[in-house]
Amino acid sequence: MSGAFSPAVINLAAMTRGWIIPAAALAAALLAAGAGAQPATRRVVHRDAPRPEPVVVELFTAQGCAGCPEANARVEAVADEPGVIALTYAVDYWDYLGWQDTFARPEFAQRQRAYRRSLRLRAVSTPQVVIDGRRQVVGVGGAALQSAIDEEAARRIFPPEIEFRDTGDQVGVGSGPAPDGGAEVVAVTYTPGPQTVEIEGGDNRGRSVRHTNVVRSVRTLGDWTGQPRLYALPATREPHQAVAILVQRKVDRRILNGAVLPPR
Repeated sequence: MSGAFSPAVINLAAMTRGWIIPAAALAAALLAAGAGAQPATRRVVHRDAPRPEPVVVELFTAQGCAGCPEANARVEAVADEPGVIALTYAVDYWDYLGWQDTFARPEFAQRQRAYRRSLRLRAVSTPQVVIDGRRQVVGVGGAALQSAIDEEAARRIFPPEIEFRDTGDQVGVGSGPAPDGGAEVVAVTYTPGPQTVEIEGGDNRGRSVRHTNVVRSVRTLGDWTGQPRLYALPATREPHQAVAILVQRKVDRRILNGAVLPPR
């Protein structure tokens, strides 16, 4: 299996602030294991120069939360950094104040509650930033957020590699140590870049609230047991949407690795 990005694909990946993880070892492992019986005539996308595994920055926010616009701006400021996958989840439990969040979905608040349990927090709150599923940043100050990103960037050792097929319909996850309690592969579909919403009710009435990399859906593709495997990507993704693939431990919700497939 061989192949390379065209210059257009390289530029697109850079603009969407994502990573396509090179995985020659993964491709070999998939071939050896016979996973998916991938034909030799189909190329997988990879890049020439290796990069460190990205740090996943997940922001839980709400358009009706008075303290959230500042956190939105902080996360947007780091979203352009190489090696960062920034994702914005809008939660719906602020809607009672008089403004229905235009991006919120119940499953996003459910994801936040899962972090509350794994991080042993007393309650959920917004804004909240979770780094690599491992820690939260309190107050989302610029220095604290950057420090947490830098520390997590140096933490991962031999994570499972992630590789997208150039057909855009499958992703492969390579081999690695299987965590206690298992892991799962999660597909997070989002709209890359900033979006601004004019708020007409609630605590932010009359304000323009800006978001970046707004999440549209979260879907579990399947379990990962430490063996190489191919997973089908969501077929309902819109042409302007990207998808982040996260390999995440089930018990403590720590993210082992992540990668981004840019918009089609």
